Amino acid sequence: MKLLVTGGAGFIGSNFILYWISHYPNDAIVNLDKLTYAGNLENLKSIEKNQNYTFIRGDICDCDVVEKAMQGVDTIVHFAAESHVDRSITEPSDFIKTNITGTYTLLESALKNHVKRFHHISTDEVFGSLELDSLEKFDENTPYDPSSPYSASKASSDHLVRAYFRTYQLPITISNCSNNFGPFQYPEKLIPLTITNLMEGKKVPVYGDGKNVRDWLYVEDHCRAIDLILQKGKVGETYTIGGMTQDVSNIEIVGKIITLMDEDKGKIEFVTDRKGHDRRYAVDWKKIEGELGWKPVSDFDTWLAKTIDWYRKNENWWQPLKNQKWINQS
Repeated sequence: MKLLVTGGAGFIGSNFILYWISHYPNDAIVNLDKLTYAGNLENLKSIEKNQNYTFIRGDICDCDVVEKAMQGVDTIVHFAAESHVDRSITEPSDFIKTNITGTYTLLESALKNHVKRFHHISTDEVFGSLELDSLEKFDENTPYDPSSPYSASKASSDHLVRAYFRTYQLPITISNCSNNFGPFQYPEKLIPLTITNLMEGKKVPVYGDGKNVRDWLYVEDHCRAIDLILQKGKVGETYTIGGMTQDVSNIEIVGKIITLMDEDKGKIEFVTDRKGHDRRYAVDWKKIEGELGWKPVSDFDTWLAKTIDWYRKNENWWQPLKNQKWINQS
């Protein structure tokens, strides 16, 4: 099989490529990535000379580049997206272009080239926000109610993908995942920012009162879920993927990291809340568990300790990224 992975130099995309090559060494992978600030070929250093791996630098909005990358491809796994909410609030135009127009460009080329599967990676943020302390969770039937330019652009791309299935019978699947964490995550996100700031002796910024709740999914568990969807998932279906069974607030996450790193809770610094900040996300992943047999390999605390250990051992990877100009908040 030959796969086209878009955004394969990013956090989740690079983890997926490493996962796939280790599990399916005879498959060919083409990695199409624009190499924005969040794309890093260092993530894939270990397989860059693999004869079954090809990297193409290019924009998914560029029809010619996409057409070149699409040649002979059986399966597309579409990760490429602008994904940081803060950046979407200050500069939404890049999100509209990449997440909507880029997805459209890929869909057109996939249709033209008779691709056997187009798997679209999306987010639970398209569903909006849930009330704190409620029992409600997002699932595949939750109505869309995006809050930010980022989540609105991802919601738009989801609708486009479904439209190409219903109108043109393009064989698609969609997964809406919760917040990922793990190795190679760009250090603007809550968990790597907290870990690396503590390692540098800096304060840890926490939005608002810190009570916002997210569902957390270890990136390797996410890769396993995508694998099962590609192998067993029903064409035209959507699968929600989460990693938690109970709520944990942002301030509790930071507290866990501080405890595991034997640091001082005085390092926490509450900062002005994000505009339109969603209060709570929670994901019901019963469908993918029941139909495809997926569930997280381990619990959150185990994966969190493993993630801290990775960042401790890979300071040469993240330190240059933190020296760049970027939004220094969770």
